[in-house]
Amino acid sequence: MEIRHLVTFQTIVEVGSYTGAASQLGYTQSTITAHIQSLEEEIGGELFTYEKRQLKLTHLGRELIPLAEDLLATHDQIKSIRSEQEVKGILRVAAPESLTISRLSPIIKEYSSKYPQVQFILTNGTCEQNQVDLISGRVDVALMVYPELHPEKCIHYQLIEEKIVLVSSNDGPEHFDAYKLENNNPTFFITNEEGCSYRTMFEKYLVKHDIPPFQTMELWSIEAIKQTVMSGLGFSFLPYMTVKEDVERGKLKIVSHSEQFDPIYSHMLIKKNKWLSPAVKAFSELVIKSISVSENESDLIH
Repeated sequence: MEIRHLVTFQTIVEVGSYTGAASQLGYTQSTITAHIQSLEEEIGGELFTYEKRQLKLTHLGRELIPLAEDLLATHDQIKSIRSEQEVKGILRVAAPESLTISRLSPIIKEYSSKYPQVQFILTNGTCEQNQVDLISGRVDVALMVYPELHPEKCIHYQLIEEKIVLVSSNDGPEHFDAYKLENNNPTFFITNEEGCSYRTMFEKYLVKHDIPPFQTMELWSIEAIKQTVMSGLGFSFLPYMTVKEDVERGKLKIVSHSEQFDPIYSHMLIKKNKWLSPAVKAFSELVIKSISVSENESDLIH
């Protein structure tokens, strides 16, 4: 059994196809097929099957995943034995846009300055997608803005509570009740993509209180949302960290409301392996150092 065969297996699991794995690893598709056939011969059964033209793991394939992960993590550790303290390689991080623009930028700048031998790859996605990418192995670290989490298969740091606020243009109403009274008017709830934790929280609030839904304007970025709110077209529900400067400069106004929303926190998740690379360790330490963490929130949750 060769390490490269396990790498091929893990890559197929991550990307979902032989073709995608071949492209990512720089192999021909026939080489990928040969690797899997060799593994199947050694193990004594099929690892993948096709259902309605979709590649699926067999029961044997699902059993192999954690074992392959352990073996490859140990292999990585062996390769790094001489340079255990050297921070280098590739670090893949997924984060929501809200954390990227408000908290991560200075952290990434400091990290890249300290560890120039690390190739830093950052992707933005919904919190749900970031967690999926972490579990599947597409990224090494996932950051999220979410209510309390109790994730499995991850090392979990609950970082800091993130205040979520209703914001309008400066000539908008002082209290959200005014919007509810005017909900026949063309007022828009200006928000980001479905699956966003704080958008979901606000929409549940409307249902809970039998408030007719507002017209929804879904935009591609927080900056676009803020600019549209500033124009007076409607209101939004955003983490305070993303609007703090605009509120202080008088470009946006916080709208008061009487609802007690559940607290939302920023989180950092790391895929649980027996060995973490120095690059992952250094990044997680810098995140914790840079984002205030209360004493009881900083414990590892396994």
